[in-house]
Amino acid sequence: MDLVSLVAKARTSSFYLWVLNVSFNRFVPFNRPHGFQIVEIGDDSVRTRLPYKRNNLNHLKGLHACALATLTEITGGFLLALKLDPKKYRLILKRLEMDYLYQGKSDAFGYLHITEAWLDDQVYRPLKQSESVDVVTEVEIVDKAGNKLTSGKAHWQIKDWQKVKTKVQ
Repeated sequence: MDLVSLVAKARTSSFYLWVLNVSFNRFVPFNRPHGFQIVEIGDDSVRTRLPYKRNNLNHLKGLHACALATLTEITGGFLLALKLDPKKYRLILKRLEMDYLYQGKSDAFGYLHITEAWLDDQVYRPLKQSESVDVVTEVEIVDKAGNKLTSGKAHWQIKDWQKVKTKVQ
């Protein structure tokens, strides 16, 4: 089963969403111990989860700053990868900016919404004029009670694969 088909099924099926998450953890082994999950996939949005568990806690028993930053990266990167054809566009994380607002003491949820108009304005039209574009995805992370834990900005470079000068090995 290809990824596009799996994601399409995961939008409406809890079983295929589970399969997607198992695949996600298998193919991105760095994230496996943390248990990041894709909770919901919309046409223009994604909701992710960072579980409140030992591997994700700091010395004060709150969610670790780096785990929250990684949730920001995963949320933005996953939605951009869904919206942009990975065979046509290369996506690279350039920078993460995080504002930590409240200590996380329960599961945390990231949310991002990107419209076709945003993609047209920020990606497609600018790429007609330049070799690459830099875009920012802003992800707010909240806990189960709705407390805003972080406001994060992931800065991405997007480039047409035909304009990439380095070789993929």
